[in-house]
Amino acid sequence: MGMECYLCGICGHKYNPEKGEPLQNIAPGIPFADLPPDWTCPVCFAEKKHFKPE
Repeated sequence: MGMECYLCGICGHKYNPEKGEPLQNIAPGIPFADLPPDWTCPVCFAEKKHFKPE
């Protein structure tokens, strides 16, 4: 638990904790809940509140 994927409700980008976000220097293994509060979607820059569990 805690390692589920999250989808951006704005653009559909998928945050997969097993892959991380290489373009944002977020290493694999970081659960969505542990991303910084000011983290935004790397595609459309939506706030975390726009992401929902897949």
